[in-house]
Amino acid sequence: MPDIDPLRSNELPGEEPMSFTSRRILGVTVAFASIVTLAACSSDKDSATTDAPVTAAPTTLTPLPLATYTVRPGAHQIAVIDAEPGTDLQIQAQDGTIAAEGTTDEQGSFLARNLEVGLYKVINTDMSAASAEVVVYDATFIPEQSFYADQDLPAPGFGYLTTRDGTTLSINVVFPGKVEDGPYPTVVEYSGYAPSNPDDTTFAQLFTTLGYAYVAVNMRGTGCSGGSFRYFEESQSLDGYDAIEAIAAQPWVQDNKVGMVGISYPGISQLFVAATQPPSLAAITPLSVIDDSARSTLRPGGILNTGFAVKWTKERMDSAAVYGQEWSKKMADSGDKVCADNQKLRLQNPDLISEINDNEFYAPEVGDIINPSMFVDKINVPVFLAGAWQDEQTGGHFPAFIDKFTGSPHMYTTLVNGLHTESLGPAVFPRYAEFLSLYVAKKVPDLTAAGLIATVLTPGIFGVATPIVQENRFAGMTFEQALEIFENEPSVRILFEEGAADGQAPGTPLNRWRADFSSWPIPEAQILRYKLGDNGTLGTDVAQTSSTAYTADPSATPETFFQGEGSIWDANVKWNWVRNPEGTAAVFTTAALTTDTVIIGPGSADLWISSEATDTDLEVTISEIRPDGSETYVQSGWLRASLRALNESTSTELRPVHDFFESDVMPLTAGEPVLARVEMFPVAHPFRAGSKIRITIDTPGGNRGEWKFATVNAGEKVTIWHDAKHPSSIALSVVPNLDVPAGVAACGSLRGQPCRQK
Repeated sequence: MPDIDPLRSNELPGEEPMSFTSRRILGVTVAFASIVTLAACSSDKDSATTDAPVTAAPTTLTPLPLATYTVRPGAHQIAVIDAEPGTDLQIQAQDGTIAAEGTTDEQGSFLARNLEVGLYKVINTDMSAASAEVVVYDATFIPEQSFYADQDLPAPGFGYLTTRDGTTLSINVVFPGKVEDGPYPTVVEYSGYAPSNPDDTTFAQLFTTLGYAYVAVNMRGTGCSGGSFRYFEESQSLDGYDAIEAIAAQPWVQDNKVGMVGISYPGISQLFVAATQPPSLAAITPLSVIDDSARSTLRPGGILNTGFAVKWTKERMDSAAVYGQEWSKKMADSGDKVCADNQKLRLQNPDLISEINDNEFYAPEVGDIINPSMFVDKINVPVFLAGAWQDEQTGGHFPAFIDKFTGSPHMYTTLVNGLHTESLGPAVFPRYAEFLSLYVAKKVPDLTAAGLIATVLTPGIFGVATPIVQENRFAGMTFEQALEIFENEPSVRILFEEGAADGQAPGTPLNRWRADFSSWPIPEAQILRYKLGDNGTLGTDVAQTSSTAYTADPSATPETFFQGEGSIWDANVKWNWVRNPEGTAAVFTTAALTTDTVIIGPGSADLWISSEATDTDLEVTISEIRPDGSETYVQSGWLRASLRALNESTSTELRPVHDFFESDVMPLTAGEPVLARVEMFPVAHPFRAGSKIRITIDTPGGNRGEWKFATVNAGEKVTIWHDAKHPSSIALSVVPNLDVPAGVAACGSLRGQPCRQK
């Protein structure tokens, strides 16, 4: 399976002492030269000072010898390095309570997470030594600007920047020209892959061609960066803030402001970093992202995604191990001592797979901190967001948080059918380049270079050439004129039928048509409700007097509709979308439509179900039956029936919202119908007159590119009720009065949407 980042292999970031000016935390004035490094100290003068006398924790009657290992406090953390392996340690709070304890690993390291803000000592359990007092802080502590301005980063080249807790992050700086020709508009990519690998500048070339300086930063615990890796913990977000400020302070950065770039992992990271509000951040461009790590991608519908989500997590754990990325070992072997030293905390990485398995239900204390939808309202810079409905990796649920970017002064969104790389394709790229030019480079957009890039990117990612000419629509204008036009255009752009553009080979990543709207959800949208009827009918006025049953058989279809032949991003990708064998799905189909019907947005399959078992997993898929009888995939939704409880305060007619709390569990009673509202992931698709809309209900699996599901289904009989007492139906978001091009797209041409013949 390919990495979540289409342009580089899965690779991954370091540490070093630093000092701070005094700050006040919880009434304690701290000399931050003591906070960060605190190796061996020889007298009390090196310890933290307070406004009032601080009583030392009562460990022994006489002071313990000062420990010789290094203690590095951070945001809710304390790291110990260079101790003897196998040393038993306690983290003791100022009042003498033990906040954490553990044993140093074979590299002599130990990391305590989730500590409260305050003063601590590290004490050997055998009372043989103790550290000086250190201060654990939170996100409210921000270094003085001089801390960033005093850092001298490569100009250009490979090197390190230092974060507020002393961790060093490996970076690679690439300029579009000579140093003396700067300062340059600058963009930053921040992720746990291998962005700072100096031998891989593929993504850098994309931006240097457009005239930007490009700075790649590896997250802590990855590649040559120091620290321990945990998926988007607080320290990684604060590191991102520090990286933005340290880079923006460099003399070669135009206006001392930077933008952020990246697709997928480095796209998601932008959401976390921007929410910390670095003052030198100009804009962000998150591509192919998620809105809720746990509920949209890891456990859609409350069902564990063992295909992409679990596999990706395991890959991140492997690449964050000691020299888990090949290039970092090469750097260390070539004499980079910082890279070598920065591996010391890697054995303190948590077992993320065990944490996934231990959290079957949504736990706010675990899920909220990695749930972007809960904090994107804090983002206060312009945003360009793009992604695909059928994204085989992150999943396409992300439009659900578009309306939550309430703090951004300018929010632009481009949505398209297709796959994970669509957001970086030639259909999206012109608007993306214009956004960067206006909000980061602060100049009139010139897409001459963008056209050249498209002809290079497209064959490399999509396996097909795209000879397109980009229009420089702002030529001859002033910057102010161009910016005014851009900002007055509708913010939401929907690209339809990507892969079926006129005059292009099928599967070429160009759209056939588009529609623009003022906001999301689409203001013009109307609710169209189809009833599930007798004999497999579907319509606004069909008979509902009976029920339809199927056998929930996970082996009835392949786990995914992509079997790994070639690349899933290729224009001529080979799909394996298999119909359900008779009796393993409930299928409902409309009569031929008499008018064009365009759906844009989420949907709700409101199903009255019963089962022989106490639980069952549901998958609801929308497809189009075209006039020639061929069938095209549109979108799906999932739900574990026992987790059908709704969040009544946030659910709407078009979008049921489930919390998936353990307290929500409601087992089924054999033969007793219950209402289960299945959230259909958002999508945009035109159903032309003469086509039919089909709804298929079955066991999860076979209707996604790389998602696989750990279902509870085991061959039980599931009944979908559609009678007067149990009127099952599906609600769709339909946008009227759109000018739909005539003629159904060729079967198999739409990107991310398999088509199967009659």
